[in-house]
Amino acid sequence: MPSGRLAQIRTFHPRRGRLSARHLDALDRLWPRYGLTVPPELTSVGSTGSNPGNTGTAPGNARTSAEDAGTGQAGSVSSGAGWLDLVELFGRRAPVVLEIGSGMGDATVAMAAADPSRDYLAVEVHTPGIANLLALTEQHGLTNVRIAQGDALDLVRHLLLPDRLDAVHVFFPDPWPKPRHHKRRLVQPAHVALLRSRLVTGGILHCATDWPEYAESMRDTLTADPELENVFPGYAPRPAHRPVTKFERRGTAAGRPILDLVFRRYRKPVAGPDDRPA
Repeated sequence: MPSGRLAQIRTFHPRRGRLSARHLDALDRLWPRYGLTVPPELTSVGSTGSNPGNTGTAPGNARTSAEDAGTGQAGSVSSGAGWLDLVELFGRRAPVVLEIGSGMGDATVAMAAADPSRDYLAVEVHTPGIANLLALTEQHGLTNVRIAQGDALDLVRHLLLPDRLDAVHVFFPDPWPKPRHHKRRLVQPAHVALLRSRLVTGGILHCATDWPEYAESMRDTLTADPELENVFPGYAPRPAHRPVTKFERRGTAAGRPILDLVFRRYRKPVAGPDDRPA
């Protein structure tokens, strides 16, 4: 399938949810400080066709974030060339972890709180989840969390420069179990190559799922990537730093195994004159 067509296929299923008064308050007050919107037009215009310095309107139409954000806050994120300036976004220079599909935000907050030396950029499309993560971030007094609303692949493809991320987490993505829907899966060769390109050398791509068939597909896809190496022989032991999520509890209750895959980016040495075959 041509890459242009693949880019149009969504790997997530949009969901609706009711916003509580707490969520509405979090969106109204906290989105200007912690939130940024992935402009939907990036899907068609490419990285140089839109400047993310204006982050748009908060989910739920709470407020226009660019009007209220200041230096070091989420409303001021452009590098001047259309790319996301991570130093300006977080207000400091530190390793960045990309959380794809943060859900209700409990796991993201737990990891960020236990790992203050790194910054966490969570990407989610579900508005109640975004609002809940905003509220939890404030509740725990975290300064190393930012929340992006939109398609994570669009953000990575058009707003993140290569060699910028310390880690990418893909925890319990939609397994799209029906064969005709496999093209919608997040972990497939073109997407993995894109995510890997944004990792620094030595950066980690960590996936987890409770669908054994998807786990096997993930393992084969990650193993086939020319610049990724498996940190463990086969599946990884359950990392202590990954909090138990509702998806994990649901899978365990249904009798499904929880499978982790931890791969590291490496670069093959470039062959020099002395390395040529005789």
